[in-house]
Amino acid sequence: MLLVLSFQFSIVKAQIPVEVFGGDKKATVDIMFFKFFKNKEGHNSKFLFFNRNRASIDYEMTTTTSLPQFGFTEAFSYNHEKLKGFAPVAVVQVLTRGVLPKAGIQFAKIKHNFVVFTWLVCETLAEPDLDYFLLLRYTPKLTDKLNLFTQAESVNAFPTVMQNQFSFTQRFRLGLQIKEFQFGAGLDMSQLGRNDFTKTENFGGFLRYEF
Repeated sequence: MLLVLSFQFSIVKAQIPVEVFGGDKKATVDIMFFKFFKNKEGHNSKFLFFNRNRASIDYEMTTTTSLPQFGFTEAFSYNHEKLKGFAPVAVVQVLTRGVLPKAGIQFAKIKHNFVVFTWLVCETLAEPDLDYFLLLRYTPKLTDKLNLFTQAESVNAFPTVMQNQFSFTQRFRLGLQIKEFQFGAGLDMSQLGRNDFTKTENFGGFLRYEF
């Protein structure tokens, strides 16, 4: 983990936003950012790096059930200006259930006050899942020192074999931004299954800080 953070600071030089979310059922820690690599002139190159490290703890955890969940996602994409935001992307995810290499198409529109980031990727292993990811963020100014902070996220897995389950996750954040701090209310929802879905909701508050 220290090597990963060192790589991020020395090459990518990105601000690292860390979110702590306390819900009524689970607590999560989420580190997510994306940043263009710099070229020799110090400008953005065509290579975009996306990083996410996420962990959750269920309040009803025992020694055998509701165990902690974690996920690490690293993605590299080649963003040519003629593709108008679309790019081929290679993804590696380390999840509780194993290591999953993936490849597909990404779209990124990253501005100072808004972000649209999405991809459709497929696992390169046997019996793969198709993954669709969407992140929308909008942080307009309210005053000289205060911004609105809004974020919506959708994480979806579509199995290609009958025995695997569908997985749908939606996360919403609404709050305020003061300098490096963002805080407010949040809601995480998930659905897992194929014919009958198990649904969970986790409502609470979040605090983010950009290191």
